[in-house]
Amino acid sequence: MRTWIRSLRPFDVLPVPALIERTTDFREAERFLRLFHAEHPTAGGLPARLRDVARDIARHGTYVHTFEELQFGARVAWRNSNRCIGRLYWKSLRVRDRREVTSAEGVALECVAHLREAAGEGKIRPVITVFPPDLPARRAPRVLNEQLIRYAGHRTRDGSVIGDPRQADLTALALRLGWRGGLGRFDVLPLLIDPGLGEPLLCNLPGDAVLEVPIVHPEFPWFADLGLRWHAVPAISNMCLEIGGVCYPCAPFNGWYMGAEIGARNLADADRYDQLPVVAERLGLDTSTERSLWRDHALVELNVAVLHSFEAAGVTMTDHHTESARFLTHLAREEKAGRTCPAEWSWIVPPISGGVTPVFHRYYDNPALTPNFVPRH
Repeated sequence: MRTWIRSLRPFDVLPVPALIERTTDFREAERFLRLFHAEHPTAGGLPARLRDVARDIARHGTYVHTFEELQFGARVAWRNSNRCIGRLYWKSLRVRDRREVTSAEGVALECVAHLREAAGEGKIRPVITVFPPDLPARRAPRVLNEQLIRYAGHRTRDGSVIGDPRQADLTALALRLGWRGGLGRFDVLPLLIDPGLGEPLLCNLPGDAVLEVPIVHPEFPWFADLGLRWHAVPAISNMCLEIGGVCYPCAPFNGWYMGAEIGARNLADADRYDQLPVVAERLGLDTSTERSLWRDHALVELNVAVLHSFEAAGVTMTDHHTESARFLTHLAREEKAGRTCPAEWSWIVPPISGGVTPVFHRYYDNPALTPNFVPRH
């Protein structure tokens, strides 16, 4: 295993982290525990649990969740994620409790195990791996990558970027830390792990932990010549899982992709892979005027290719029409359960053909609920 993990000492690159001084607010803990017991009426013992938590916070500045509380909190964090359209299956989230793993090397090993479990040979499973929380006077490990799998963005001398421009800064940091990646458009970045206190670590992901799908088109053989591909598991790793006032800053989690995330954003956005002009040219479209709607034509064919490729490869993916209908089913279930379903309209409406999806034609309540995934400090 150590062939793909490398410990480093570049404190000129990553600053020594400040200690966490914040203690847990008992009111937040109480709010969560009351929610847990309300949705698990057979759990019992709420008064005693509240007393124990109040005592632990007074003595230690925080408290420890049981596994049942952690599992519930992680699932409800997904249920409360206002930017996620795919929350219908929030109860199916697999929770990997790895709070005992405190070393950067251990975090790396478990992140790799997470990717292998989530990929499921193409049948993608929603998974979260929860590492230790921040404690008073002790900062927990963090993964610096925004997702466990991302492609490098190599800056060139002329100012252009080979690969994903969004990852250019992280790529530059990885190179300074000693990464020796290639100069391709789809080089998988290593994991960069800040242990909280001590030496940072660089981890090259093993090939069997990164399931990728080459992008081809069902009608245009030339599409394969574009050399496009994308990874199968979207594992977000730069958010804090906040449960009852406790922050878990290292809690990578994944669902599965909606095709438009890749075909209408990652591969299409002008500040990402910018493939619409390339596809339009190969389609023979008139790009001299916007009135030809060449971008729209190219965007549809790019999304057709993404959906076709994942289906042909036997890898789980959904389309934006199906997922929009599923979200309204989720919304109806939440309303029936007497719960508010927060949703941010600009994220719930798909980035392609939004006006012909049912989620477009309504507005949503958007309160900030907890537990949740929040920006990490």
